[in-house]
Amino acid sequence: MPSTNPFVVSGVFRSASFAVTCAVLLGACAQFPVDRAQPEPAKAATVEPEKAVRREAPAHVEPLPNQDLTPQILYQLLLAEIAGQRGNMGLSASAYLDLAKKTRDPRIARRAAEVAHYSRQNDAALEAVRLWLEFDPESSQARYMLIGLLAQANRFDELQPQVAAILEQERDDRGEALLRLGRVFNRNTDRAAVLATIDRMTDPYLDLPEARMLRAQAAQSAGSADRAMTEIDAALVLKPDWDQALLFKAQLQQKDSPAAAMETIRQYLVKYPQAKDVRLQYARSLVGEKRYKDARVEFQKLLTDFPDNQEVIFAVGALSYQLNDYTLAESNFRKLIDGEFADSSSVRLYLGQIAENQKRPDDAIGWYASVPPGEQYVSAQIRLANVLGQQGKLEEARSHLQPSIASNSRERVQLTLAEAQLLREAGRTQDAYDLLNKSVASQPNQPDLLYESALVAEKLGRSEVLETNLRKLIQIKPDHAHAYNALGYSFAERNERLDEAQSLVAMALQLAPEDPFILDSMGWVLYRKGDLQGALEYLNRAYTLRADPEIAAHLGEVLWMIGRRDDATKTWREAAKANPGNEVLSAVIKRFLP
Repeated sequence: MPSTNPFVVSGVFRSASFAVTCAVLLGACAQFPVDRAQPEPAKAATVEPEKAVRREAPAHVEPLPNQDLTPQILYQLLLAEIAGQRGNMGLSASAYLDLAKKTRDPRIARRAAEVAHYSRQNDAALEAVRLWLEFDPESSQARYMLIGLLAQANRFDELQPQVAAILEQERDDRGEALLRLGRVFNRNTDRAAVLATIDRMTDPYLDLPEARMLRAQAAQSAGSADRAMTEIDAALVLKPDWDQALLFKAQLQQKDSPAAAMETIRQYLVKYPQAKDVRLQYARSLVGEKRYKDARVEFQKLLTDFPDNQEVIFAVGALSYQLNDYTLAESNFRKLIDGEFADSSSVRLYLGQIAENQKRPDDAIGWYASVPPGEQYVSAQIRLANVLGQQGKLEEARSHLQPSIASNSRERVQLTLAEAQLLREAGRTQDAYDLLNKSVASQPNQPDLLYESALVAEKLGRSEVLETNLRKLIQIKPDHAHAYNALGYSFAERNERLDEAQSLVAMALQLAPEDPFILDSMGWVLYRKGDLQGALEYLNRAYTLRADPEIAAHLGEVLWMIGRRDDATKTWREAAKANPGNEVLSAVIKRFLP
């Protein structure tokens, strides 16, 4: 007799209608809550199988059973979904697994495997995925997931037949299949076992560069750098123009010899100049080495190939700015403003700095004012205030530094320091000290406030405050090189406690051996102690690293005192030309060259 169940057509519910119903019911899976504090479910096992699904979709059709949608089946489907939505993942997985056994439907088995794996029910997940493969032996997605689950469970002895099956199944693209299989092992912490497994699994395919790459990656993870290099070299012999293999080789070399890594990339680009990903990595490496001119050349080559690539345009602009090529920098940054670049705030900040450096204060103010609230907003307001301060508009400048614009305590400190700097530059040193002292009272352990207030206190002759604040800072941050340096230099500047001054600056040098200002301090301490040759050595190193006017003042004085008066005069005059109006340098020149 005809069924009264509205889902049944002509007494029997066939697979097509059942697929529609399952799609509706199983679609609720997207509503399952995801705990972001936990690893995402089945990533190692399922991310790559998703690619496999896309590859097999045109040819592979799931073998679906003829199945009546009985009230009991409908009940279990609903029970499984609702249990999952309510967080009872154990009941959900159990209900799906039981239903998969009854219906022999691969879609329900897949759902059971996913839910069980997500809820860390590894045995249930393995049982479900095995059922899935039993119902649909041609599903590469199911086989990848089984391999992933076995790998996570360290059941390496069971992997080989599954790996052989998937490589046979995907024999037309076996190399890519090998790389996908390799990614399945990423979460396994037994790197030695993974390497041994990958060696076995790739042994029949050593004529494939992907097999060699996979071995190289596994060897690196297992701590065998020499083995990794041997394998990646073999991969490049098989496929000399493989960008990914070349970059992996450079990565291996980077640890012991960054120069060798960069040379490997450079030589590759000579042979394969169109290798865009490699050129991009080379350009980034040059930036890391602070070879900005060379880096810009590489980015400009990329720009020829990608004239509309906003990230490359930004890189060329930033490097041109670094090289003081403001015309090219501005040209590229303006392209990004017109092109709605995602990080337009950084672009506007750069354009403001370019205008400021080119003595176009009104343009600079306009660009800084156009930076919207966000990550760069406080920096823009500080720079805007500096421009106004240089124009003598002190109160207007201070109005841009209100604490209310800060989104966190770090930004509030930045605003306080910027306002204190404005006051100092306006000659209102006492006001700067009062502002900083008030901030220190409310944040007594804030390192930047302690340091800056100490320096301003010294300007007012409050050496006791300087020493108190700097010693407290050293106690809070014993690795604060500039705190040791400032205290030691203050003693040397007053020509007192010189042995202690030398010890303090020596500690600073241990923490920052190439800092030009600390090298300058040591030179000045030695000068005060009468060691002119030792002083000259440190001051020369400092001035080579940074042509700062105050370092020039100290270096010139030492040169003068050892009889090299022409060198001293030349040093002072060149520094004065580059830094007109520097008070320390002007005072020294006036004292020796009246």
